[in-house]
Amino acid sequence: MKVYRAEGSFRQGKTNQEFSMDLVATDEDEAREKIMSHFGSRNGAKRRFIDIITIQTIDPSESSTPVVVSHFRGN
Repeated sequence: MKVYRAEGSFRQGKTNQEFSMDLVATDEDEAREKIMSHFGSRNGAKRRFIDIITIQTIDPSESSTPVVVSHFRGN
């Protein structure tokens, strides 16, 4: 499992909301799917309105996101 940092924007009402999100995934395709699923369920954003600008692999120690910290706690 790798840690990815994704940056982009999604439509929130009539404006675009920027985001930066750290997540754990096996590959970049799974990371994209998790991002689409997250903003679709939490914010009601349609997939066509979610614009992912960059996805990059980062070191787990660079993230303070609870999901990442919890996943790599034993390592």
